[in-house]
Amino acid sequence: MNIQKLLIIAPPILLALSFHEYAHAYIANKFGDDTAKQSGRLTLNPLAHLDPIGTIMIFLVHFGWAKPVPVNPHRLRNPKKDMLWISAAGPLANMILALISGILLRFIFATVGAPNQHSIIGLLIYAVFMSLQINLALAIFNLLPIAPLDGSKILFGLLPVKHEGKIYFLERYGPFILLGLIIFGRVTGVPILGGLIWPFVKYFSKIFAGI
Repeated sequence: MNIQKLLIIAPPILLALSFHEYAHAYIANKFGDDTAKQSGRLTLNPLAHLDPIGTIMIFLVHFGWAKPVPVNPHRLRNPKKDMLWISAAGPLANMILALISGILLRFIFATVGAPNQHSIIGLLIYAVFMSLQINLALAIFNLLPIAPLDGSKILFGLLPVKHEGKIYFLERYGPFILLGLIIFGRVTGVPILGGLIWPFVKYFSKIFAGI
């Protein structure tokens, strides 16, 4: 990736991560837990959310993370149900940004057609397209039911109480499973996570932007 492309995709990445974490903090605060707010996380300022290593990993291997938003379940009115919605808020926020990006792409193509890729409009289209892809990938990636991703907490909230014990395995070993899948894909060239994520990215890209 050259410097020009790096500079173009940096803003969409920062916005996607910040909006994702802000959504978690916002819903937690609405449900009665202001821990994230008191920690300075109820903001769209990227500096409040970025994890240095996680951000670098996004650019290097296209998988990464931000700092988790602190949530105290004991301060929630209905911890099990509320945690489900707090966890779902991040991926939903990214889907909303992806939808906005798709609508903007449709508008640009309908207005100016397909400009030269090196023109100002061409670079703008590339940035918006990357925003679409990044937000879809981040949303779908986080919906995987592997700890510490949001999907594991959503699954926990959906399971009946009698089955909650089955989630503890994923909570305990999930980070190792996730890291193993990433390393396996990089070493062998068999992108297991990519194989799960990118078909959905392509599907929603078609729906949102028609591409």
